[in-house]
Amino acid sequence: MPDAKGTPLARAIARSFGTPAVVIDLDIVERNVDRLQAACDAVGLANRPHIKTHKSPVLAALQRDRGARGITCQKLGEAEVMAAAGQDDIVVSYNLLGEEKMARLARLLREGVLVRPCADNPVAVDGYADAARAAEQTMGVLVECDTGRQRAGVVSPGEAVALARRIASRDHLRFDGLLLYPPEDKMAETQRFLDETRAGLAEHGLEARIVSTGGTPNLRQLGAIIGATEHRSGTSIFNDRMMLACGAAALDDCALAVYATVVSRTAPGRGILDSGSKTLTADPGGGLDGFGLIREYPKARIKGFAEEHGMLDLSACDAEPAIGETVSIVPNHVCVVVNMVDRLVTVRGGEIVGTLEVTARGKIV
Repeated sequence: MPDAKGTPLARAIARSFGTPAVVIDLDIVERNVDRLQAACDAVGLANRPHIKTHKSPVLAALQRDRGARGITCQKLGEAEVMAAAGQDDIVVSYNLLGEEKMARLARLLREGVLVRPCADNPVAVDGYADAARAAEQTMGVLVECDTGRQRAGVVSPGEAVALARRIASRDHLRFDGLLLYPPEDKMAETQRFLDETRAGLAEHGLEARIVSTGGTPNLRQLGAIIGATEHRSGTSIFNDRMMLACGAAALDDCALAVYATVVSRTAPGRGILDSGSKTLTADPGGGLDGFGLIREYPKARIKGFAEEHGMLDLSACDAEPAIGETVSIVPNHVCVVVNMVDRLVTVRGGEIVGTLEVTARGKIV
């Protein structure tokens, strides 16, 4: 049990950086990176990690150096940051639309970056053709497919084939494959979708050289989709409370924590943290109870927020934190937390070793 001011590491972080502070344990980060790479290697899939979680060229380089073949970005701005840092094989798993984005995409192509955007509609495809023509380059495009998640993606094999044919028919474009984000409980449906799509492509002389699957929760079923060639996992580098809840990670796999200090105890059974919605965010984590797991007081509940106030329900705790005590919190959703801060504090072996800039923070365009 921590003393009135928290663990030695918590005290050191509060003393050196103040709270709230977002902290990553590099030993756990490296272990998570190696575990993901080994899992992909074991089933013969290329590892194309998603950088939307860490938004750091330093960590993207770590993933590449330990075996990743390319990276995934969600937005063009992230891709630009990563390309500037030397990443040259990038899938953008999102529809890119508009003249401003096409000019930036053309710039990346002219700079020699192998960038493949995704499309689920003809408007995006036509824009990509304009960008590639402006760059005087040939660009590969992936067709995004929805196999039950009901997010982006064409919803039938016929639509996937039609869009692939449109891509292949355009000057300066090349159909490179399919991008999938299978629901965890719809592997069979995803397999049928993929099989039908590949058969339809073959009828028109086309081949999906890349079949990209995704999701940290899907790591438990890695290799289940026959014909997949690569996997995109983002959250697995840090993990979070959602990954604990779905069984994709254990508490010891959680590399990131928000360190916060108890600043008010106005009544028994309740308290206030100096970390509110502007740090931990109000993401419910798919219906989790509360807004984070306090490692030192797992029975405590972060029941709600103001912008800079975290409301604590301590009624179930065997012991309660004191005013001035710094605690560490595993957030519900780590990706949105990282995007709230300019830097991450880095630790090894329980000691502070430095900071890491969140270079792609806020790159939402």
